[in-house]
Amino acid sequence: MQTVRTVDVVDCSFLFCFSKHSKAAVQIKEDMKWMAQLPMNKPSPATVTGGKKIFGVSLLELRDLGLVKDGVPVVVRSMVEYLEKHSLRLEGLFRVNGSIRTVDNLRQRFDGGEEVDLHQDADAFAVASLLKQFLRDLPEALIHPSIHNPLIQLYQANDVVSDLRKLLLQLPDIHYSLLHYLCHFLSQVEQEQAHNRMTATNLATVFGPNVFQ
Repeated sequence: MQTVRTVDVVDCSFLFCFSKHSKAAVQIKEDMKWMAQLPMNKPSPATVTGGKKIFGVSLLELRDLGLVKDGVPVVVRSMVEYLEKHSLRLEGLFRVNGSIRTVDNLRQRFDGGEEVDLHQDADAFAVASLLKQFLRDLPEALIHPSIHNPLIQLYQANDVVSDLRKLLLQLPDIHYSLLHYLCHFLSQVEQEQAHNRMTATNLATVFGPNVFQ
């Protein structure tokens, strides 16, 4: 029996507004045209990967390697839970880049299978930068190329919300699950915009290029 999936369109639709508010997004939209042509248990703060590479690996492969829990990569859960606890009201979250050295060190440690406790070994800006890098390094964009062309058609029709649910349900399960999880988290960030200055438009400007690549 096939499981029926649901998604809150309001939580996800803001990711697509970057196409209307950012000049850079215009180029991304053109790039997308070109490309089109050719529930949960709380993990421990420490994440161990058993020496299996995480960054730059497809979501399907991560699942096959046992590095996905309830449809979401364990490393992503670790980063999001850290940010939820420490950073929702932090001004500049996702706009201020973390230390390149710290971000690179965290990535190497995760990929090397070390036990990484973000509460002790990182800061909010570094974790936020690492989360964006994880999405950016996926071999296939989180917004899977299979729905890029229909999304372009939605933009041209200027009717993003009404058919968005149908398009999202066409995503591979693992992409859908992570997108839903990410949007839920970003909606929490947006609710604290009075403190962190991250409006829906700002979040879309930051994350749109990362989820569409």
